[in-house]
Amino acid sequence: MKLIADYHTHTRYSHGTGTVEENVVAAVANGLHIVGISDHGPANLFGLGVRRVTDFIQIKADVFVAQRRHPNIRVLVGAEANVISTAGDIDLPPEIIEHLDYLLVGLHPLVKPARLRDALCLGVSNWVGKLVKRWDLHNRQQNTAALINAVERYPVLAVTHPGYRLNIDTQALATVCARRGTALEINCSHGHITPEYITIAKRAGARFVINSDAHHPKRVGRLESGLLLALETGLQTEDILNAVDTETFVDQAPREGILRQIAEVRRQKRRQRLL
Repeated sequence: MKLIADYHTHTRYSHGTGTVEENVVAAVANGLHIVGISDHGPANLFGLGVRRVTDFIQIKADVFVAQRRHPNIRVLVGAEANVISTAGDIDLPPEIIEHLDYLLVGLHPLVKPARLRDALCLGVSNWVGKLVKRWDLHNRQQNTAALINAVERYPVLAVTHPGYRLNIDTQALATVCARRGTALEINCSHGHITPEYITIAKRAGARFVINSDAHHPKRVGRLESGLLLALETGLQTEDILNAVDTETFVDQAPREGILRQIAEVRRQKRRQRLL
């Protein structure tokens, strides 16, 4: 099994440290055939997200330049949108989503909510839940509902770092993701992914994507920990969006593998629009 894509990388447009091109150069150095630039949406507090939603248009321009300079890798424009309400609202408008190659969504604790009620449900309540276990079970339901509603409403390629810092019901989320064709991320940066999480999600029919969640170019394409965990839990190539069979891939032109991955991402996006 070989991983040929990293769809979750950040740049200086949010709270990454590198430029678009630096991420691309790192992806090439680590043997990737596809890299996605997926900066945080603007709802992140303290300057952790893009400053303006229109910055994604500038990111697309930077990707165009990087693609011309590095024709041997495919560079995609994505976003890691924040879920900002229990109803599943995200911090990107439809006109921006339409310009993206793919969309990731995730729950983050430090974001500007859609409304006051959501500040209480997704913000204050989760902080209280860290101190009161019984309260955290209530948060689990709210957090899961927020992600499920986002997956139901938008063409989401993958849910990023499910369960990181914010409690969720893996089986409930995985069941909906399986129906919608949305992958669950095996995140290589935070170390919170467990074999149990993968087993439960797999049993519910979900697929996975292994991403770096790189915030520095040196982390782009560093997917070893996720791959080892996938192999440990018995995942096969068909279970992982950015995996190809090693023997088959070696026998094919690299560009064919790239086109197959891009076609898969776009097929997922089209399918989600129709569901």
